[in-house]
Amino acid sequence: MWRQCQNLLLLTSRRLPRHPQPHAIGNRHVITGAASSPSLSIWRRKKEMGKEGLMVAKELKRLQSHPVRFERFMKTHVSRLLKSDLVAVLAEFQRQNLVSLSLKLYDVVRKETWYRPDMFFYRDMLMMLARNKKIDEARKVWDDLKGEEVLFDQHTFGDLIRAFLDSGLPDEAMIIYDEMRCSPEPPLSLPYRVILKGLIPYPELREKVKDDFLELFPDMIVYDPPEDLFDDDQQVRLESEED
Repeated sequence: MWRQCQNLLLLTSRRLPRHPQPHAIGNRHVITGAASSPSLSIWRRKKEMGKEGLMVAKELKRLQSHPVRFERFMKTHVSRLLKSDLVAVLAEFQRQNLVSLSLKLYDVVRKETWYRPDMFFYRDMLMMLARNKKIDEARKVWDDLKGEEVLFDQHTFGDLIRAFLDSGLPDEAMIIYDEMRCSPEPPLSLPYRVILKGLIPYPELREKVKDDFLELFPDMIVYDPPEDLFDDDQQVRLESEED
């Protein structure tokens, strides 16, 4: 009889559903699992365009030079796109550096009922605008994300600053750097190293960031490039600006 009871208890325990266990962090409890993964963001998923999305993308590109027909098509077709298609069309326009079309869809997305402020949505827009040296547009997008209280993590800050530096926009990059320094997110060394590498053509700015880095991470070392590398990079940058 005792053995039968043991077997019954064992069988019952195997059938019970298992729930994720909370892990205490300070005074908070965080449940680990897929729900806490940033990969759930629609802006990080693989973006595949359906037939409707392909048709809309092609027609929008064709109608760019016809403002009245373009706006009519936006109202009658773009507004009917599935969320997945709208996201995919925007991503494709960003990939092709179609700034005007990307901004049009950016405005459409932010008016959708399913829209939620998202770090990766804004990151992709700012990266595309940096590549195309669109300063005014980037500032407008930055104002939007500040208004929606979107908070970048340190790695995203580093990638954004590097994108603006690589596009020859150091002033804009340093504005974002100041935002990074004021962020409530704890600083990480890797984003600073990414920024320092991008600042090689700008030695004065690099010294400022280097001082901040050594203050935050006093036990770490910054490897400076040879002095003539600074000179070579500056010369290349000046020649590029003259062209």
